[in-house]
Amino acid sequence: MASLQQILYGVNIHSIVGTTDLEINDLQIDSRRVNPGSCFIAIRGTLSDGHDFIAKAIDNGAVAIVCEEVPSIVNEKMHYIVVENSAKAAGIMAHSFYGKVTEKMKLTGVTGTNGKTTIATLLFRLFSSLGYKCGLISTVQNQIEAKVIPATHTTPDAISLNELLADMFSEGCSHVFMEVSSHAIHQQRVAGLQFAGGIFSNITHDHLDYHKTFDEYIKVKKSFFDSLPSTSFALSNADDKRGSVMIQNTKAKTYLYSLKRMADFKGKIIEDSLLGLELIINDVEVHFRLIGTFNAYNLLAVYGAAICLGEEKEKVLQILSNTEGAEGRFEYMVSLKERVVGIVDYAHTPDALLNVLATIKNLRKKEEKIITVVGCGGNRDRTKRPEMAEVACEYSDKIIFTSDNPRDEDPVDIIKEMEKGVPITARKKCISITDRKEAIKTAVTLAQKEDIILIAGKGHEKYQEIKGIKNHFDDKEVLTEMFQLMDK
Repeated sequence: MASLQQILYGVNIHSIVGTTDLEINDLQIDSRRVNPGSCFIAIRGTLSDGHDFIAKAIDNGAVAIVCEEVPSIVNEKMHYIVVENSAKAAGIMAHSFYGKVTEKMKLTGVTGTNGKTTIATLLFRLFSSLGYKCGLISTVQNQIEAKVIPATHTTPDAISLNELLADMFSEGCSHVFMEVSSHAIHQQRVAGLQFAGGIFSNITHDHLDYHKTFDEYIKVKKSFFDSLPSTSFALSNADDKRGSVMIQNTKAKTYLYSLKRMADFKGKIIEDSLLGLELIINDVEVHFRLIGTFNAYNLLAVYGAAICLGEEKEKVLQILSNTEGAEGRFEYMVSLKERVVGIVDYAHTPDALLNVLATIKNLRKKEEKIITVVGCGGNRDRTKRPEMAEVACEYSDKIIFTSDNPRDEDPVDIIKEMEKGVPITARKKCISITDRKEAIKTAVTLAQKEDIILIAGKGHEKYQEIKGIKNHFDDKEVLTEMFQLMDK
């Protein structure tokens, strides 16, 4: 139980009908989960409005309602707290309800279009190897030390997030590394949290189905750094043209990392191959297991953040040199007989796909063909579909367009929208196969000795979402099966 009055501290309250001098058992933003003694917070969402469910919450036993507008029919026994922004209030209240644990741990947030999962995962593994008890909140999974908790969103809702952070604190975690999505920032899911630092990876075309314009997407990302306190650090990618914009108004102490210009954390690629990266970082030459220029940036971000968090340079580089990347991020396997290379990657934006394909092209020893299997998700940003196809055509010798997570859309229609980005000169090297397993099988069939197959878009995901149902599907599993057939 907690005092409603106390956990409302810091919330912008417009008016109160009733009193805040009462005890509550829990906080809920879903009326179906309300129990006797709950405080229900009515949030206006993209699909529904919590204000429409206030009566339901009261029926289920709510003792207080936090809302932006008092219902037209007021329950005389109920206590209504009218606030400026219910979503922001939920974050602040949840942080207080669960003991403000981020003030007692070092919470580092990672935001940007690409690289968030890899950076957060590498930091988690690095600090765990340094001897700290750590927590991870990522797209792939949430983790409290060795205990894995499946992730349903990049960033959980404010109440679930604070509950998870409280669990991490109670388990003894001193450091937590978290992906911070643009949706989570805009929806105030991280409101109230105390960050020790924030990392910016890059920003490219993504989520315009939600943010509508690229400028709005940038503003949302920037607002995360604007909210950082003076006690924290803000680490940004100097080579991204919006890297300096992200941190220009922050109160935090600012740092830059770069491969191309002077920066606090400067890197230079000596060699990039399937055996890994050879980098010079701040005058120290180190070999890493990760591959590609994009991973050189990820490693610089991780190294920089570790130094900002007070760790020793030599120890950090020693551990990082032996650390593997996140699941579904440039994971590769090789068939036994024909030595065909298969790569599974989460790349689902034009820029991410370009980075992966450019890396593959640079890794080619001779003239091995690059065969790309790619699709686009349904009910998401449609403007990137032709761009994804155009990128695939530019860097691949053969392209197979297929389903990703079609969700409520017809996959045939999604593929047709992708095909609009195919240049006339590239049409002969493109085929469309709606069934994703069949598309991967075809790619393996087409591959000759030492060719390279990229299966892009789903990475770590173990499902394919079709008409509201998540059917088991694992790109890596299917590719392994096809390679085994090839090697018979």
